[in-house]
Amino acid sequence: MLTSFNLDSWLQVNQDYLIMLIPALIALAGGVLAMIWSPSRQTRSLIQHFAAGVVLAALAVEVLPDIQGEHASGLVIITAFALGSLFMYAMKLWTLQLEAGAEHGASDNLSHGLVIATFVDIAVDGFIIGAGFAAGGQTGLILALGLSVELLFLGLSLAAENTKGWRIIALSAALGVTVLVFAILGSWLLAGASHDVIAAALAFSAAALLYLVTEELLIEAHEVEEKPVSTLVLFAGFLVFWSIQLLGTRL
Repeated sequence: MLTSFNLDSWLQVNQDYLIMLIPALIALAGGVLAMIWSPSRQTRSLIQHFAAGVVLAALAVEVLPDIQGEHASGLVIITAFALGSLFMYAMKLWTLQLEAGAEHGASDNLSHGLVIATFVDIAVDGFIIGAGFAAGGQTGLILALGLSVELLFLGLSLAAENTKGWRIIALSAALGVTVLVFAILGSWLLAGASHDVIAAALAFSAAALLYLVTEELLIEAHEVEEKPVSTLVLFAGFLVFWSIQLLGTRL
């Protein structure tokens, strides 16, 4: 009985690690794709709309219900969401400052500060995935798949910057390693945590996901002239991952 239990636990842990590997591989694939394909601004806008729909679906059908399912203190959840909002607001101010500095600089390459900010953002995404696995159920899987779309776009967006050739691959690989390491770290730190701690981590994650949709994906997507089909692509992204969640619970 003990051997069987240990084997089942070992298989579950390794399965979780394999799923955590998906976003890392997607990030690398985005860099490889960026080397051979430079999408137009309109195409990137459509990808961003689809990614926004995916992340909204992950937030609405998985993260928020799981927060309620933890039956944690309402004060803990509210405080964690507020802290997550303040953290992402601070990230926004920092990014704007770095962008302003990059505009005044003469470098033809990506700003080192912006690269650091990107890695911090990806580290937060990885920790969110880890928190999902610590919460149990399908949360980790859904978040890993949803944020993989963001990472794919991030790899493709590198083609729009002044980063060329193998630098794209190296940067994408580093982003993939970052999201994997922090996903494992988040899962490890939160393993066996109390309901309040898990709910707090998920509430913090909800704020970060909401920021990702409203202040990154959609704002950047609307920098180009929007076509009516963009709205349909947004709903398509939501429906695709909602369908995955619904079908997964019935299998």
